[in-house]
Amino acid sequence: MKEKLSAFHTTILIYMTQVGVVSFSLPRMLAQHFGTNGWLAIFIMAAFAFLNTAIIAVVYRLSKGKSVFETLERSIPKIVLFPIYLFLCCFWVTIGCLAAKEYIFIFQIIAFPSTHPMIFMFIFCVLAYLLINKGIYNIAKVSTVFYIITVWILFLFFFYYHDFKWTRLTPFIFQGGNPDKIKGFFDVYPAFLGYELTLLLFPYADKKTHLMRSAFISSGLATIVYAFIAFVSFGFFGLGYLKVLQYPILVLFAYVHLPLIERIENLLYGFLLFTTMITTVMNSWAAVEVGKRMFPKLKNVVLSFLIMLFGYVISIIPKVLMEAQRWLNYAAYIETGLAFGFPIALILLLLIQRSRGEFQS
Repeated sequence: MKEKLSAFHTTILIYMTQVGVVSFSLPRMLAQHFGTNGWLAIFIMAAFAFLNTAIIAVVYRLSKGKSVFETLERSIPKIVLFPIYLFLCCFWVTIGCLAAKEYIFIFQIIAFPSTHPMIFMFIFCVLAYLLINKGIYNIAKVSTVFYIITVWILFLFFFYYHDFKWTRLTPFIFQGGNPDKIKGFFDVYPAFLGYELTLLLFPYADKKTHLMRSAFISSGLATIVYAFIAFVSFGFFGLGYLKVLQYPILVLFAYVHLPLIERIENLLYGFLLFTTMITTVMNSWAAVEVGKRMFPKLKNVVLSFLIMLFGYVISIIPKVLMEAQRWLNYAAYIETGLAFGFPIALILLLLIQRSRGEFQS
């Protein structure tokens, strides 16, 4: 019998997939788009994340935990699905590697300005490749270890208690931000994305996994973490200052002073490599899962190598940080549409299959 994912590891895995490079600039984006007390917008977006997760839960219930690829292939010819699979495979590995490239650009700026970013990207892709080949069960266990390594950083935000001013929050809500709140939503919402990969975890879960409950809990954890970080940032910097800071989290890290360590923000930012690594690994793993449906006879190590090579080549295109951010923003818009559209399409397909008597339990 194949090993199944545990509820605890699954919760941490989905959470680590969600919390990525977007969180570094999250407080600034909230300030620019939503204005005063913009941190409250986190709860609005969390509601949509929970709604989307509920839609995925309907897919899980209707399909009785069967693979989404089996659901698709039951009614749609392989020749029609091939371009869809190809798009999903290329898209998932692209968004994972673009997130890694943005992280590496920032890391290069603050720590190794004279080192070519593609050297770091090569090392990053090699590590991701080695982890992908270990399979989803080991990825889940490693993500738990990475979580334990990084979770303590959150307690540093209590360090700013003495410089936190309630008056900087102001009594006003969503004043002084971007008038186009819809654009603000689509710019900030990708911070929650990653839970949609739960769709691919169906075959690796059983009743003891409580897969959908784990997905809800992980989104709840991400909501608490984001709201806490944004709340502290608004009370520490104030709206005006927060709007002009590219990466408020790094400035907060720089504020921490220890007697034996200088530039502690470099050390702390290095720890955040682990969250970005899991985001990249999970998106690349999803690409490998799709690739298996297109090329079932291809060995897993070869397929993983080809997919990571493609991701590495794509990551060469953005030459500077702003370009990588722009590419990642465009990809995030597509990912948002995919996160909602794909499970809805699966629900419709499952209902059609049931009405035709094609569904087999």
